Amino acid sequence: MSEEVLSYNVNEIMDMIPHRYPFLLVDRITECVPGKYSKGYKNLTINEEFFQGHFPNNPIMPGVLQLEAMAQCAAPILMAQEQYKGKLALFAGIDNVRFKNIVHPGDKFEMHIELVKSKGPVSKCHAIGSVDGKICVEADMTVAIK
Repeated sequence: MSEEVLSYNVNEIMDMIPHRYPFLLVDRITECVPGKYSKGYKNLTINEEFFQGHFPNNPIMPGVLQLEAMAQCAAPILMAQEQYKGKLALFAGIDNVRFKNIVHPGDKFEMHIELVKSKGPVSKCHAIGSVDGKICVEADMTVAIK
């Protein structure tokens, strides 16, 4: 039996999570298998508000926003499951974070999130953020459903 692979546009993502501009950091979820993994991306332009103040002469995406984008990309892995519809996914922890490359304006920040372990409303995920196939950030994240 094959698993159903879902995808979500920005409006469908906003139906799942409460974030809105400028804090919505996922443009599209290209693949999501509820309870297993998701893949998505954020297209970055120089017009992003954070580029205006984060090293204005050499703008880069702040690491904390890379982590937040990956957490938002992880939410549909859980929120697409029937028992969690209408609930809120919250960041509960981050471990083993490594920043490896810089994310610039004009980049397509791609995210791959894999559910590693789930026990009740608490889940652990492994997240990788990359640009053009180069890993920029890697982290283990804990997500709690409320």
